[in-house]
Amino acid sequence: MNPSDQEATDVDVVVVGGGPAGSTVASFVAMRGGRVLLLEKEAFPRYQIGESLLPSTTQWICGLLGVAEEVESAGFQTKTGGTFLWGASPQPWSFTFATDSHRGRHAFQVERMKFDKILLDNARRVGVDVRERCTVRDVLAGPERVGGVRYTDADGVEHTVTARFTIDASGSGSRIHRHTGGTRELAEYFRNIAVFGYFEGGKRMDPPLRGNILCAAFAGGWFWYIPLSDELTSVGAVVPAAMADKIQKDRGAALEQFIDQSPMISEYLRDARRVTEGPYGQVRVRKDYSYSDTRFWRPGMALVGDAACFVDPLFSTGVYLATYSGLLAARAINSVLSGRVDERRAFTESEFRHRREYDLYYEFLQSVYDTHQDETSYFWTAKKLTGSTASESDSFSYLTAGMGAGEYTSPDDGPDASGAAPRSRVRGPDEDSAMRAFWQGRTEEFTTSNHPDPNHLRLDAEKHERLLRTIEAGWRSRPDRLTVSADSMYWEEPEPEPPLSGAAPDAG
Repeated sequence: MNPSDQEATDVDVVVVGGGPAGSTVASFVAMRGGRVLLLEKEAFPRYQIGESLLPSTTQWICGLLGVAEEVESAGFQTKTGGTFLWGASPQPWSFTFATDSHRGRHAFQVERMKFDKILLDNARRVGVDVRERCTVRDVLAGPERVGGVRYTDADGVEHTVTARFTIDASGSGSRIHRHTGGTRELAEYFRNIAVFGYFEGGKRMDPPLRGNILCAAFAGGWFWYIPLSDELTSVGAVVPAAMADKIQKDRGAALEQFIDQSPMISEYLRDARRVTEGPYGQVRVRKDYSYSDTRFWRPGMALVGDAACFVDPLFSTGVYLATYSGLLAARAINSVLSGRVDERRAFTESEFRHRREYDLYYEFLQSVYDTHQDETSYFWTAKKLTGSTASESDSFSYLTAGMGAGEYTSPDDGPDASGAAPRSRVRGPDEDSAMRAFWQGRTEEFTTSNHPDPNHLRLDAEKHERLLRTIEAGWRSRPDRLTVSADSMYWEEPEPEPPLSGAAPDAG
């Protein structure tokens, strides 16, 4: 190729991928004065799965982005919680995101073509140079750091872009994630495949459950049933990967066979017809393997969203983890560009919190996939994992709203419930509670009462509590620890910590 056909463009950040993860990180950096180029291989609006969202995205992160009101007024189906035909209970059971203290907490069922375009258009508004129909061909990777990308535009012309930071937000099909130096490792559980399509005229639950996502287990797996509008419904079966050959032979027939195996889904679709034209006219297949990359960053490059990790979609955490990881990466970049924190510390903090959130939902899902339990057991598990003093059902609502990170303070019911919640100090009780809960769930196995063999040497309750305090003290005093700025956009040095009352010097 003739060198004159290339264009060298120096920017602070080049983002590969224009979905929720990419548009989020790009916007948050541009909002703090960074020069950002975003490259998207398709032209928006484009089809995407992952239509059931959480309040943490629609109320908190969208509020920080400045698009919460636009999302509220877009005509999406309001989602107040979920309904499950799951576990030992013979009848469906429901949960709501709202609690007595946060009655305005809700989310939406969205057509991703519309929702993703809102986020990408907002990125343009805040100063991101968005270029669609551009395919990244290679990463400029040197021995010390990544320095940008090579891409081909819509006319087939190749360009070279140099950047201080390259963000891979190109999803599960990423071809460049390996440039962090890590490998993608499949999780031990949740190796599933999804086959899904769209129906018109499907049944709706009665208010106030009308907008709920419905998850219904059947002998071969489970269904999602997502009401996107009064007429349109997204319907998908998640089954073991061993079913892949059967599905690939005839996707439509396989989906119909699975529907026939679920009395509840069959009833809801009795008078419906499958959409066969337009963007919703295909029966699609997606490999829903849970995975995590062994490295989320290296100097000059970071992974966000599905490029970094993916967890089973039962609780609709995909877009939340994408937008939250975008916020985490933007904090790291903003902190480095402003000279507040060095690159290693900033991205180490972001990766730590990203992995913590992934691990939290992975652990939660392992418990919920034990279908011999009933909903009270799932609620109790949520209480244990969140370390909440609230009731079991409220703890479940808290976790399923995407609040495990301890950063999101939901707005109360009121005229501005869709806006970003005010936050006086982010490093405080919420964050510390989230960290304590993170270890609570991981140390329960060390207590005598939780071990299947009562004669096996384990910690009693008092020693277990001392262990938790010791771990928490270690976390809070670690030299590299960073905290969140009041506006959520930067990492900061932590304030001096008061001594933990009753902290033990060792686990005993």
